[in-house]
Amino acid sequence: MTDRRAAIERKTRETDIRLELNLDGSGETDIRTGIGFLDHLLDAFARHAWFDLSLTCQGDLEVDDHHTVEDCALVLGTAIDSALGERIGIARFGSAHAPLDEALARAVVDLSGRPFGLANLDLQRDRIGQLSCENIPHFVQSLAVTARAAVHVDLLRGENDHHRAEAAFKALAVAFREAVSEAGPSRVPSTKGAL
Repeated sequence: MTDRRAAIERKTRETDIRLELNLDGSGETDIRTGIGFLDHLLDAFARHAWFDLSLTCQGDLEVDDHHTVEDCALVLGTAIDSALGERIGIARFGSAHAPLDEALARAVVDLSGRPFGLANLDLQRDRIGQLSCENIPHFVQSLAVTARAAVHVDLLRGENDHHRAEAAFKALAVAFREAVSEAGPSRVPSTKGAL
């Protein structure tokens, strides 16, 4: 098994991010973005994907939460892409359903090399804690772009927005865990021969 790790640093006038990722971890996390509910979602993602994730972000939260959310997603996607390397021997596809009490979410991932992200969560509130609900689907879209993955996340039912969002991230985690698993033959899983 190759060492599927990545360390990424990104510094702009809006954010300063340091991230370390191990795709073959056990779900150990150290996440500090300055946005409590984003930390909660990222912790759920890493734990259920079984990724070891350390992420710190100093963002311009005096402006709003958008740059922090977007840039954390871009850096996480970049790290996933880097850790996967040539994507030889991976399962490539992953899908999962995850409930959280009354909420039920579905996520489907294709590590195809072709980015597309869509998250239909039907969130009703403006914010959950300090996290704007509009930025939760945007996180999924941004992650998909730099992970070079097709990602579809749908909320199938639910009433509580905290439950809806968390179920979505847990489903996304399990789908990613399945997609990155080294379950296939030692070749690129594509009829094209490249991803």
